[in-house]
Amino acid sequence: MASERQYREQIVRYGRMLHDRGFVAATDGNLSVRLDERRILATPTCMSKGEMRASDMVIVDLEGCLLRGRRKVSSEIGMHLLIYRLRPDIKGIVHAHPPTATGFAAAGVALNQPLVCEVVIGLGSIPLAKYGTPGTPELTEALAPLVPQYDAILMSNHGVVAYGADLSQAYMKMETVEHFARIALVTHQLGIQQPLGAAELEKLVVVRAKYLGDAQSAAPMPLCNGGPANGHRKKAPAESDTPVGVLPRRASS
Repeated sequence: MASERQYREQIVRYGRMLHDRGFVAATDGNLSVRLDERRILATPTCMSKGEMRASDMVIVDLEGCLLRGRRKVSSEIGMHLLIYRLRPDIKGIVHAHPPTATGFAAAGVALNQPLVCEVVIGLGSIPLAKYGTPGTPELTEALAPLVPQYDAILMSNHGVVAYGADLSQAYMKMETVEHFARIALVTHQLGIQQPLGAAELEKLVVVRAKYLGDAQSAAPMPLCNGGPANGHRKKAPAESDTPVGVLPRRASS
């Protein structure tokens, strides 16, 4: 297990990567790591993620109260606490505003079409949460129904949150969301989508279980359009439609 100092350095490194890749601007975004059952290490409020030092981080309890640190706690800490409470398997969280994925969130469009097999294997589906005012209970209420089943969520008119077994996994999921959003945007610009059909998705269920093993994503597979792709543009199905298959969070022994 990494030391607190190492976790602080990880947050600095991934915060700088978010900034360098244009996933955040100004003082946008926040990152956190679960230190133990009672403490969360997180980025403070009002700091550029490209200029942080290890000593800038704050430690809070599970109520969001400051335990240690000279800076103020982010108003969005409630989102992190919600995810840690609902997902005991999660140890790292990244919230950012990657432009293309946030564009989909601002347009009210979920990234739930099975267009790229690697994304299906790694993330399953990326849903869209309804809008909630940042820093208020509205935001956590909007996220709560989706957190147990998904590992990355678009937040309407806001941004993206991704989480994983450690901060590295959370960050890579954020990169995957933005990369997939760029690919999906191209299909929209071309005016055509060719999503994977039910048979292909069933095969990916098997591949996904083999690839992820004990570290399986909690996310259901993407929604199927009801048949093999035929080259015609498909509209995104409603979130209430039945997924092709749902994988358990942990592989059975």
